[in-house]
Amino acid sequence: MSTGSQSVNPEDRLFHLILALMATRSGLTKEHILSTVRGYREDTESGMARESLERRFERDKDALRELGIPLEATIPPEDDGNNKNTLYRIPKGEYDLPDGVEFTGRDIALLNLAATLWREGTLSKEAHIATRKLQSFGVHIDEPLLGFAPLISTRDPALTVLRDALERGLQVEFEYLKPGEAVASRRQVSPLALVNHEGRWHLYSQETSSAQNKTFLLRRIVSTVRILSEEAVSGAEGVAEDALADLTNLYDRQIATLAVSQDSDAWSALSQRLGTQIGEGELRVHYTDVDIFAGELSSFGDDVMVLEPVDLRDRVIAHLRKVVAHHG
Repeated sequence: MSTGSQSVNPEDRLFHLILALMATRSGLTKEHILSTVRGYREDTESGMARESLERRFERDKDALRELGIPLEATIPPEDDGNNKNTLYRIPKGEYDLPDGVEFTGRDIALLNLAATLWREGTLSKEAHIATRKLQSFGVHIDEPLLGFAPLISTRDPALTVLRDALERGLQVEFEYLKPGEAVASRRQVSPLALVNHEGRWHLYSQETSSAQNKTFLLRRIVSTVRILSEEAVSGAEGVAEDALADLTNLYDRQIATLAVSQDSDAWSALSQRLGTQIGEGELRVHYTDVDIFAGELSSFGDDVMVLEPVDLRDRVIAHLRKVVAHHG
């Protein structure tokens, strides 16, 4: 049974078209492309109208031109102008990266971070073009790289509103639930920066009631964020870097000693966290938020046992008890 066309999104189809056209030396005819390249083949086999397939191919050729890809279209001399036998190819030598240009692991992670941020925003089209062009160069921007969070989410409902408040220079108000507390408290703050740490968004802001700078984890905002009419306190230059540095310092200071089953998913995940020290059946792992980390550890079940600190162990036990109570 052939795979339905709905399983091949336009980006994947375009990517496979680029790969096919770069892999051929002599070129591919339209017939060959429609019958063999992923994203076309499935619909050809399912009986899609030829006119629809050819219109799709024309749109994809336009997309390649927008990417700046040198698409060649030639008709063999012996075919005397018969455009049905037009051969398409991408000369690999004209589409390689310039000499001396290389991407480090850090570069790739940051490129992926930027593309992920743009993917759902107003720069979606440009992000997709940049992402596809990098992938066609052979740059795999979905690699899990140590020390970065290349796969982050922009779907937090508070993120867009807070970004808007930052741009407009206005205060915001929301309900915030601190870990260990049963009732949320109302906070009114002046947003200073939005920073991403360990794949989670944080708001760095000045609280109106105390005039102190505080960091709020967006996932703990439990209400709709409301933009107020009051002007926000302006932040100093480099405030985002300072906020991220504070979170990084907290991550560096907090270390858990864990007994972890080797060859388990827990060992694979935890041993690759930034700064982890590996011992005989033990790992010393850094973390930022004790409650979130406790939830992560509890998901590994009996493959992980917290040796220290005591507070983290108690929170893991509390998480496990909630799971037992919920499923009991």
